[in-house]
Amino acid sequence: MIRSDGRRPNELRPTTIVPGYLPHAEGSALIDMGETRVLCAVTVEDRLPRFAIGSGSGWITAEYGMLPRSTHTRTARETSGRSGRTAEIQRLIGRSLRSVTKLDLLGERTFTVDCDVLKADGGTRTASITGAYVAFGQAVHKLMQAEKLRASPLRYAVAAISAGIVDGMALLDLNYDEDFRAAADFNMVMTEAGEFPEVQGTGESHPFTRAEMNQLLDLSEAGIGRLFHIQKSALAEAGIALPSPVAAKT
Repeated sequence: MIRSDGRRPNELRPTTIVPGYLPHAEGSALIDMGETRVLCAVTVEDRLPRFAIGSGSGWITAEYGMLPRSTHTRTARETSGRSGRTAEIQRLIGRSLRSVTKLDLLGERTFTVDCDVLKADGGTRTASITGAYVAFGQAVHKLMQAEKLRASPLRYAVAAISAGIVDGMALLDLNYDEDFRAAADFNMVMTEAGEFPEVQGTGESHPFTRAEMNQLLDLSEAGIGRLFHIQKSALAEAGIALPSPVAAKT
């Protein structure tokens, strides 16, 4: 099967990550996955949320938003409070980064990751996680260079991808049209050590089978493996080499 954009079922959209996109942020990355574009930026502050004060550990949190015309029609700004969708995605981004970070090595600091969707064509939450890791890695590297961290708190990489059943076919990295028509829709977060911080799966028009779920998980795992290479290339461009799973376990 050849998809409307010319891809094969197991093929990622063209993906690029530009590190250090914002000069004033401690870490930043602009990620493009097809027509989806997300700007990720990290701010480091010497403060902690109330529940973490005195713990001796740091914290990672995230904020997510969509520009009004990132979508086909105008999306209103969330000036009176976050929607349930926005709050869910923010928590997902934060959990994903915390899953690969030794919080006790961060010091008593808060790392806030802002993910702003500039163009939306499906997969904005998964692109945010993939780009956020690159931005967070830069912030960690900067603190280590300044000797504010005694060791890297990062254990290994984390990335995310979507997959779904569309017209009876399992497809990787859905664009908006495919996501809209999907009978089953998955978002998968995976670490470079092969662990899964989160797997979200929904039967949209009807329940999915165990065999379909396994097929989508296999597609996603292979796709995320390719995203790890893209992340490493982006960090290498910025002169940063972060730990591998093997090094992290020794």
